[in-house]
Amino acid sequence: MLLRLVKAAWIIAWAILMTLILFAPITLAALLGKRGDAAFRGTQIYAWVILTVCGIRLRVHGREHIQPGQRYVILSNHASYLDPPALVLALGLQYRWVIKKELRRIPLFGLALETSRNLFIDRSRGADALDSIKQGVAQLPDGTGILLFPEGTRSRDGNLLPFKRGGFVIARDGGLPILPVTVAGSHRCLAKGRAAFTPGVIDVVIHPPVAAGGIPMDALIAQVRDTVASALPETGGSTPEPVLK
Repeated sequence: MLLRLVKAAWIIAWAILMTLILFAPITLAALLGKRGDAAFRGTQIYAWVILTVCGIRLRVHGREHIQPGQRYVILSNHASYLDPPALVLALGLQYRWVIKKELRRIPLFGLALETSRNLFIDRSRGADALDSIKQGVAQLPDGTGILLFPEGTRSRDGNLLPFKRGGFVIARDGGLPILPVTVAGSHRCLAKGRAAFTPGVIDVVIHPPVAAGGIPMDALIAQVRDTVASALPETGGSTPEPVLK
């Protein structure tokens, strides 16, 4: 029990410290920059520190599937608070988050997210919320995609939840390819409902892009979900050998 409390205090303290240190540089970079790229790089520093102090090592697979300069709707599974920092470091491309509006209320952190041109969604507004996100995506700089967690929340047991349609509609209506991504191992390192982390390895598997047009919506959702699930050991998939460590 004591060790769990110490670990929880450790990660919370580092999260607060890095927020205090990086808030001003990230916010200033976001306000002065036209694209928000410099602010995004600030979040990569935050992510690297958090993973490092928790003893988390990343293994990245499939970066060759990313075409430089291409805008994607990135869809990833979500089982841990460690998923966002893992994705920020692993993907190696510019994107913005589609984030639930509640995170905007977090002191300093929420303001940094907002000034960095991330997109906030009010899930209670239904179709109106989706329309506002599509408008925001259309205004993003060239080469900048978006990332959503189509499950809508973190999985408690690491297994995939049903995928929601929003990200698929954004990709189809915007004429953007979908980039499926699997994060494997984060649930073991920091499960939902826990604050104490366990050092270990997180694998980020980048799958080949999927065209969002020309296929019925239900079939598209099933295809992408099956692709993401294929690299989750918890669901019977296997994680390939890494192409980049």
